This record gives sequence, C-alpha cells and structure tokens, in this order.
Amino acid sequence: MYTIGIDLGGTNIAEGIVDENMKIIAKDSVPTNMPRSADAIAEDMASLAVSLAKKASIPMSEIKWVGIGTPGTANSNTGIIEYSCNLNFENVPMVSMIEQKLGKKVYIENDANAAAFGEFKAGAAKDVDSAVVITLGTGIGGGVIIGGKILEGFNFAGGELGHTVIVSGGRECTCGRRGCWDPYSSATGLINLTKEAMKAHKDSVMWKIANGNLGSVNGKTAFDAMRAGDAAGSAVVKEYIAYLGCGLVNVINTFQPDVLCIGGGICKEGDTLLKPLEEIIRKERYTKYSKNQTQLCVAKLGNDAGIIGAALLGELYQ
Repeated sequence: MYTIGIDLGGTNIAEGIVDENMKIIAKDSVPTNMPRSADAIAEDMASLAVSLAKKASIPMSEIKWVGIGTPGTANSNTGIIEYSCNLNFENVPMVSMIEQKLGKKVYIENDANAAAFGEFKAGAAKDVDSAVVITLGTGIGGGVIIGGKILEGFNFAGGELGHTVIVSGGRECTCGRRGCWDPYSSATGLINLTKEAMKAHKDSVMWKIANGNLGSVNGKTAFDAMRAGDAAGSAVVKEYIAYLGCGLVNVINTFQPDVLCIGGGICKEGDTLLKPLEEIIRKERYTKYSKNQTQLCVAKLGNDAGIIGAALLGELYQ
C-alpha cells in the first residue's frame, strides 16, 4: 500500500507518493498561485494527487490515505486550517474538501510539524524517542516530537520556536513582537544582517560577491566573504551564529531532546556552521555536566521532509 504526502506552501504545492519503506517513489509540484480561493487550491491539490498516481501507474485504490502539511494553525482533530497568514486562510475545512474530491481518508498538520515528523521517522532523527527539528528558511520553522508524538499544544499552535524572544525590544518580527529568534536566525535574518553590513562597509568583498547589487545577496554571501578573508563578512557570520546558537541552547534547555536537527539551505555550510554552534552549545547549555547530551545534526531529507512527514500522518491519527 502507498500513501500520498502534500506539502502545501505559499509558493508551490508539492506532492509525493510514499511507499511502505518511507521512500518517495514519485513526486511533482504545481504553483500555488496565490492569492486564490481555498476551493481552487484544494482542486489543484486533489488533481495533482490523481495525476501523480496515474504517472506512477498506481491505482488510487492502493492509496491508503493522504496527509497534508500546511502553513499556519491546522487542527488535526477537526481537519480545519484555522489560520494561515501565508495562504490567507481562516477556518478552511481542508480535510473534508480533499476527502470529498479523492474519496480517501485525509490527515492534516502544520507544515513544520510534518517536516519534523518526516525527519523523526525517516531522516536524521530516526530511531530516537524525542527530537526537535528547526528549519532555517524564510522564517524559522519548528517541530517538536516527544515520545513519538507531535507536540501540538492544546490549540494546535505549539512549536512556534521562531517566535521566542532572544533580544528584548530587538528587531521587529512578522508576528508583531520585537526580538524574536526568527528575524535574527532565519535565512531572511541572515540576508538582512549581510545587507546592513554591506551598507556600513562599502569596501567589503561582499559587494563583489553580490555583483554590486543588494538584491543579489543570499545566505551564502557573508560565508563566501569570510572564506575570502573579508572582515565584514566574518563579523556577519560570527553575529549570525551567535544568535542561532542562543536560540538552539534555549531549545535544548526547554525540551532536552535526544536529537536537535537543523535544516535549510544555510546548513550546506557544514562544519563552518556546525562546529561553532556545537561550541556555543557546550558552553551555554544548562546540562553541561550531564552524562547524556542532545546531539546536534543536520536534517537529511531536505525539501522531501514535509512530503514524507505528511504521508506518514496516518500513523499518528488513524
């Protein structure tokens, strides 16, 4: 038997068929094309699932269930997306909409939680009891797995770790607070730090790397400048890692998970990123004298984590 995982994003709808070995055997995506109605998006989600099964030569009768990972607050009991600012959804009964279109049992979860569950079941956090997965993207996504279960919170809004404050009264966050971890340690936060440093240091090699255009700055710019011996780039990297490390220590001190995974494009920096983070964690964790310590690692599944995690939701909620 097979299951289908849907990663519903503000830019793309990505779907995959997952087999009993938790491997994606076929996947495809279509643009979300926001802004659009929930009905139109649901129609595309269902149509893509049917076409994907046809492409893989798998009858829909062999699809056991469908899982959806969505931005925002998803009530896994009622199947309703209660709120998603990225999709402009309020109280959308997405599960019943897709069930009516496909005739299959459908499960739903927040996208970061689904990605964390994917890493827990088939990725870097496999075979442990508890894990936290942090995704460093446009914002900071957080998913917490305790005893094999997703920590949703009583109102299904748990795990919003990017919106814990690390600098009181600091940078304004998209959530309305100031000083959240998100604007300091997301990929967007790193890009903003880089741009600010470039404006302050007109002679920085970061300008050359970005072809003299602030619009070309990305998460690699400061790291590439650091490797070129640029002082301003090195300072950006040091500042970014300090903020990221601060938040990671908070996560460890709060949850004490077996494994703490970080994901996102910035993790391609490998040991350049991980080694100083490990040093910060060693120095600042509350449990520095404990025998057992949380393992920091890079997530393995990449963009497939959300698809795989969504496809496996039936194991939690059926």
